[in-house]
Amino acid sequence: MNVFAADPTINITRPTAGGQPLINIQDVGQLISAGVGTLLIISALLAFFYLILGGIQWITSGGDKANMEAARNKITHAIVGLIIVGAAWAIMILVQNFLGVQIIGGSLTFPKPY
Repeated sequence: MNVFAADPTINITRPTAGGQPLINIQDVGQLISAGVGTLLIISALLAFFYLILGGIQWITSGGDKANMEAARNKITHAIVGLIIVGAAWAIMILVQNFLGVQIIGGSLTFPKPY
């Protein structure tokens, strides 16, 4: 019985022949690191956007109690979301410092648009 092992690196190349790899991931840990960092950034941006929408809803409520209550809830939820993202970031930094693993901030370089 023959067993063939795959190359552990993931290379995504440009559609053109002979293009340089856009992303060169050497191991699964680097892929997870990139995913976690990206998720934290996206979630912080979404929570901030939700906070802005709550502020706009508050301004345009025109004194209506129901609309002001909905806007206040939206703002409260956005602030709680930002606190959760900040706490997740702090926990990641603590894990990095105490366990000596690099979760965020690896050597992954993102592709540049041409």
